[in-house]
Amino acid sequence: MLVGNVILMGDRTSNDDSRGMSVRDRRFCIRYPFASDAVVLDLETGSRTEGVTSDLSMGGIFVCTSKPLPSNTRVRITLTRKDQKLDGLGMVRIVKPRIGMGIEFLDLEQPHYGVLRRWIEQLGKSR
Repeated sequence: MLVGNVILMGDRTSNDDSRGMSVRDRRFCIRYPFASDAVVLDLETGSRTEGVTSDLSMGGIFVCTSKPLPSNTRVRITLTRKDQKLDGLGMVRIVKPRIGMGIEFLDLEQPHYGVLRRWIEQLGKSR
């Protein structure tokens, strides 16, 4: 949903029907293999972790890192690929110890939403 110049991605965890469903069952966007540098900042504690993404969708990303943040942590995510940068707010939705974490995008300001859309369009064409 677009509010002003901020894209609200929605918080799908408030739906009672999602309880008992696996993360795989709740996915709503096509995921594409995607590599970019990622910096994830915990908005509550200020702790920072870095990694590399393994996939990307309009709904979120998976960041490969040996130090994932806890589930339900609100984060600021910065992705950098070549000369393009995406900044946004998200929440850690799944944690795989010593492997990484899945992060759902909660909101992306313009022009970052445009960067995400362009990346997804390019990935869709290359399939």
